[in-house]
Amino acid sequence: MMLHHTARILDGQETSKALLEKVRLDVEGLIGPKPKLVAVLVGENPASEIYVARKMKVAEKIGVASDLHRFPADIGEAELIDHIHRLNDDIMVNAILVQLPLPRHIDSLKVLDTVSVHKDVDGFHPVNLGRLLMGIEPPAMPCTPAGIIQLLDAYKINVDGMRAAVVGRSNIVGKPIALMLTHRNATVTICHSRTSNLDDILRDADLIVAAAGQQGLVKAEAIKPEAVVIDVGINRLEDGKIVGDVDFESARHRAGFITPVPKGVGPMTIAMLMVNTVRLYKAQHGQPIENLLFI
Repeated sequence: MMLHHTARILDGQETSKALLEKVRLDVEGLIGPKPKLVAVLVGENPASEIYVARKMKVAEKIGVASDLHRFPADIGEAELIDHIHRLNDDIMVNAILVQLPLPRHIDSLKVLDTVSVHKDVDGFHPVNLGRLLMGIEPPAMPCTPAGIIQLLDAYKINVDGMRAAVVGRSNIVGKPIALMLTHRNATVTICHSRTSNLDDILRDADLIVAAAGQQGLVKAEAIKPEAVVIDVGINRLEDGKIVGDVDFESARHRAGFITPVPKGVGPMTIAMLMVNTVRLYKAQHGQPIENLLFI
C-alpha cells in the first residue's frame, strides 16, 4: 500500500513558547526597572482589540510591563502625533506599538514615522528599514518577517542558495522578508497582484512565503515537491474559520515543510514583539544585543 507524503509542520506555537521562555529568563536577569511596552489603539476594530489583548497578556507572562493607550476613532491626526511625541520623551517607556490599521483620516506612515527610532518596536521606522536594507541589524526588526527567520532557524532550514518566492510586497511583511532572505543568501523573487506568471515562479521556488491576504492563492499544483511553504495570510471565512493564503490540505501532501494557519507565523510575530521590546531596552541602556539575522 502506498503511503501519502505529508509535509513536516512548522509549529509556530511550540517554537514561540521556547523563544518566550528565553526572553522571560532574559528579563528576569535585568537590573533596574523592567522593560515597558506601550500600545496605542485607535477606534474599536474587533481584530485589533484581540491582537492587542493577546500582546498584553504575553508581555505580562514574561515580566514585561505594558500599558494600553486607547483613543476614539475620531481623534485628530495632530492630537495622536502629539501623544506619540510625549511617549517618545517618557524615559520609562522603552517600546511603542501603534496598532494598525488606523482610521482613514490619519496618515499611517506619518504616525509611524513619528515614533522614535529608538522605541520603534515594530521595526517600521524608515531608519530601521533602511538599516535592514543596508545589512546593518537594527535593534528592532519587523516582527512577522523576523519571526519567520526564527522559525526557519528553529527547524534548521538553511536558505543559503535557495530560490525563494515572496508573494506580497507590503512594508510590513513582503519587502522586509525579501531583504532578510537575501541577506541569508537566498535568491528572491517578489511577486504581487500584477505578477502575470505567478504559478510558474512558484513551481521553481524552494521556499514560498505567501503574504498577499488572498485565500487559496497558492495551490498545491504550483508548489515544487518538498518546498518550504510559509503561510502569512489570515483570511476569515463566513463560518468564522481562519485560513491562510495557501490551500493547506492539498499543499501539505506536496510541500516538505509547511506552516499551519493558525498556530504558524502568528505566535512567532508576538514572540518577536517581546524580543524587540527587550532589545530596545538593552540598546537604550547601552547593553549588548546578540544578532538574530546576520549570524
